[in-house]
Order: sequence, then C-alpha cells, then structure tokens
Amino acid sequence: KRWSTISLIDILKEADLQVGFSEKVNTVASRENIPKEKLQKRLLLSLYGIGSNTGLKRMSAANNDVNYSDLRYVKRKFINVANVRAAIAEVVNKIIEIRDLRIWGEATTSVACDSKKINAWDQNLIAEWHARYKGRGVMVYWHVELKSTCIYSQLKDCSSSEVGSMIKGIIDHDTDMDINRVFIDTHGQSVIGFAVSYLLHFALYPRLKAINKQKLYYVDSKDKNKYTNIAEILKGSIKWQLIEDNYDEMVKHMVALKLGIVTPSVLIKRFSNNNYAHPVYKALVELGKANKTIFLCQYLASEELRIEVNEGLNVVERLNSVMDFIFYGKLGQIATNNVEDQELSVLCLHLLQVCMVYINTLIIQSILSGSHWQNKFTPRDYRALTPLFSGHINPYGLFPLDFSKRLSIGLTI
Repeated sequence: KRWSTISLIDILKEADLQVGFSEKVNTVASRENIPKEKLQKRLLLSLYGIGSNTGLKRMSAANNDVNYSDLRYVKRKFINVANVRAAIAEVVNKIIEIRDLRIWGEATTSVACDSKKINAWDQNLIAEWHARYKGRGVMVYWHVELKSTCIYSQLKDCSSSEVGSMIKGIIDHDTDMDINRVFIDTHGQSVIGFAVSYLLHFALYPRLKAINKQKLYYVDSKDKNKYTNIAEILKGSIKWQLIEDNYDEMVKHMVALKLGIVTPSVLIKRFSNNNYAHPVYKALVELGKANKTIFLCQYLASEELRIEVNEGLNVVERLNSVMDFIFYGKLGQIATNNVEDQELSVLCLHLLQVCMVYINTLIIQSILSGSHWQNKFTPRDYRALTPLFSGHINPYGLFPLDFSKRLSIGLTI
C-alpha cells in the first residue's frame, strides 16, 4: 500500500541521491563544463537507457530539456567500463553497510556463480552459437551473494571456461565483501578449479549433477585395502611428491593471478589436458584431486551442505529472471557489434539491479521496523525474505490517453 508502484528510473534516481554513485563517473576529457545538476540527470538517463536496453533516443524523447546529442556526448565522455564498475561497487558497499542484522542475519561471505545467455548481434568474435541454449549471443557471468546482491558481472563468449570466469570474479570484485565460499553449477568446476580455490583460500562447493560417476582418491597406495566397501569408487592415490616439488611454481602462478599479470581464462587454457606433460599442471591436478575428494566426502555426509548449495544457486536463477525484467528493450537483444558497448550494456544492467536491491532493502527494513511486525516473524520467515522482488516496479514509460489531441494525418480540412 505504501509503495504500490515505483518507476524503475525513480529507483535509479533515489539510489544515486542517497549513495552518490554518479560522482564515481568522471570524465575522460581534460575539463568538465556541464553544471552538476544537468550532468547528474544526463548520466542517470544514459545509464538507464543503456541498462534497460531502451536506448538513448527514447530516453531523450521523454525529457524536453535533454536531447539525443546531449546523451550521446555524456556516454562518450563519461560512461566507460571502469566508471560503471566503480559506481556498482559504491552501491554494493552501501547495501552491505545499511543491512539490519536482525532482519538479514549476519553478513554472508558466500557467493553463487552462474551464467546467462543474452542474444546479441553476431558480427564480432565474442558472439557465438550456444549449443545448449541455441541461438547466437554472448554469456554474462554473475557472482551473487546469498542476499541477492550481484557483486560482480562479466561478459564472455559462449565457449569460454566458466572456471576461469568464476576465479576472475573472486579476484577482481572491488567490493567490501570478503568471499570464502563459492557455490557453482556442475560445469563451473574442475580439478584445476579445486586446486586454485585451495591456493587462493576459498572453498569451492559445486552442485554435481552426475555425482554417481565421481571418483575418490586415497592418501597413499598402501591405504587401498582399508576401504574395501567403497573400492568401486576409488581411483588411485594422491602423488604428494609432485605437489611438494612444484609448490613454489604453483604459488608463483597464483601471485600472477592476483596481480593481474595473467588472466584466469588464460591460466585455465594453459593448464588443460592439451598440456598434460607440464609439471605444474600435474601438481595442480594432484592438489585438485585431494581437495575435491575432501569436498565429496563433506557433500555426501551433510544434507545441510547440499541444501545450502542448492539455495545459493537458486538465488542466481531468480536473478536471471529479474535481469530479463530489467533488460526488456529491443526484445532483450544487445543491438551492437561493438564489444565495449556490449560490456557497458551488461554493467549498466548490473547497476540497475543493485540499485533495485538497495531500495527494496530499505523498503523491507522500513516496513518491518513498525511495531505491528514485532515478534511475528519466525526464523524460517526471515530466511524467505529477499530484496529481489519486482512486483511493485514499473520499468516502462507512462502512456496517457488523451482524446482531445489528434495526429494531423489524413484529417479532412
């Protein structure tokens, strides 16, 4: 009743007025002459037009004091990948800061990762035909914490490694969140992924589809006879000497990852079956086998862990549907062949999502602070709360019907 209908652009505006993320969007020119109030309005209109995929021309048509050239200028001089990422981090950090622990619980350190295909023009090298989802397009990889805030997004092609994308998000996110657990789907994990997660000090928890085909490894070859009741799922022993001999080299590669000298996707491509003779690859495989065996034992023994993994990944699925709700323009297709513009579309979409979560968090906290709701929620009710709802949000424009106005087309004089 209090907030039955809110325009999506008003959510973006209110989030900026409270957080001030537009101050992170600085010009690439040598000087700036646009007054602050005008610049703020043009920035928000441009970010909304790109993030909702409706385009700058439609945004300028609805605002008499802004024309299409103004918005194009602002996009060219102010809106780039680095600036939008800084704005996103500002909003995410504010969400973490304002959360009421009595409602949302203790701060989470877990994220769930998954990708989503978006249709896009195919005249560049990043757009590909997707074998599973069908159709040409690009993939967007999300890192979403368990309270529905997307902390990192990245554009990638359909055939690129999800393991590399997962690692990149853990390393490159610029928010205040401290990540130590990662939930991921089956195709987002590998033996190398388990090795890297151990070396970078975060726990990798995949949802394994064909878990009946997974194999366990024992500590030493002498131990094989100890586990006669599970002999069918034992494959071999861990070669600890390989890990010890190449440990320094493995650490060097992890440092290169942290410093950005090498990208995770390049590292994953290098250490693949095509390079099986590389000693560091062999050591990473052995370390990954050991770490994956520990995870499988925990996953099979703990129903709570299996529930937690599925709950985390369900948050990402919910996020995907909300992203379709926001990115409605041009039937959800990225209508450009410029890779940088495609990435900007994804990042502006990400910015709209975190602004929605920010405002919805304030709405829920405002409602539940009333005396009427005191002591009425059970722990299960609180667990079901999510700031990722959109039933009260109108992403579209207003279309008044006025019979007193006519189009001067085909009218007899």
